[in-house]
Amino acid sequence: MLRLLTAGESHGPQLTVIVEGVPAGLKLDARRDIDPDLQRRQRGHGRGKRQQIERDAAQITSGVRGGRTLGSPITLEVANRDWENWKGPMQVDEHRFKAKRVTRVRPGHADLAGALKYGFDDARNVLERASARETASRVAAGAVARALLATIGIEVHSYVHRIGDVALPEPTGDVIEWSAVEESAVRCPDEAAGRRMIAAIDAARDAGDTLGGTAYVAALGVPAGLGSYVQWDRRLDGLVAQALCSIPSVKGVEIGAAVCAARSRGSAVHDVPRFEKGRGFHHLSNRQGGMTGGVSNGEDVWALVHFKPISTLLTPLRSVDMATGEEINAHYERSDVCVVPAGAVVAEAMLAWVIAAAAAEKFGGDTIAEFRSAARAHRRAVQRLR
Repeated sequence: MLRLLTAGESHGPQLTVIVEGVPAGLKLDARRDIDPDLQRRQRGHGRGKRQQIERDAAQITSGVRGGRTLGSPITLEVANRDWENWKGPMQVDEHRFKAKRVTRVRPGHADLAGALKYGFDDARNVLERASARETASRVAAGAVARALLATIGIEVHSYVHRIGDVALPEPTGDVIEWSAVEESAVRCPDEAAGRRMIAAIDAARDAGDTLGGTAYVAALGVPAGLGSYVQWDRRLDGLVAQALCSIPSVKGVEIGAAVCAARSRGSAVHDVPRFEKGRGFHHLSNRQGGMTGGVSNGEDVWALVHFKPISTLLTPLRSVDMATGEEINAHYERSDVCVVPAGAVVAEAMLAWVIAAAAAEKFGGDTIAEFRSAARAHRRAVQRLR
């Protein structure tokens, strides 16, 4: 059973991640396996000045010895370099604390809802944890999950499908050139569309506004049989949707071609199965996103993740002051114009985590050797007729 906890505030000293349940013997090196994903999260056209300050890198402080996991909890730490500029207002010690209250809440942000929930008179208490800075923790944990999945032949990728009104055609299952995605400033596999996305982001910045969009995320090589239909909270599609929808700014998750299916007849959208010797069961299409009845069906698991425009606008919307109740311009917190390219990397991390957790549940094992052996045996079994 994989478990994940994260802690830390946006402008605090560091982010802390605890990952439990990784089998013993997994090769894990922060610079090789984790830092590249942290750096991918920081890139992307439309990112703000915070990314010029931070140089995200993980330090493994427990659970690994000599480059291999021990089976005990893994602790990862990601330092916040901006902490040097926030030691007064983010001080833990009461006597050195220098309060800088935020009472002008931002429309679309957790500021007001969080303050009402916890009874705060300062939205800084909310926005520090509700900040998307927390997603660096998830990317670090997702990189560990990715390393685990790689041992059984599963890869996780993403690309930007839409920014604003610039969109690619609906996914058809065509092979994606992932190297082109990584070279693109907006993580778009189509160069011409990528240029239009960049222009749209620049136009939003010039207008003091922000842009949302959609990311495509996929896990390739997922075997049939992960997840379960026997209880609602074990359904793999439900777990994937919850994990992806938990990402800040995400307001919708589309499993496979869900919108197309909703407006079509069943005869046009259901994935027809076939059996081939040596390959086993497979489907002629993959509109269901690789999951049927809450269980992976042997096809790639994929989804579209819809991000709203972020809440902090350079030209603020009108809002309310929590202290006085008066109408006033919303608070401005240094921020991005468009987070979709970075959000796609976070979506990879969350999908990797869910698939890795489902694989750990299915295949078990206290060691990587046991985990891989069970996965290989299962893949062989699903290639045979009963």
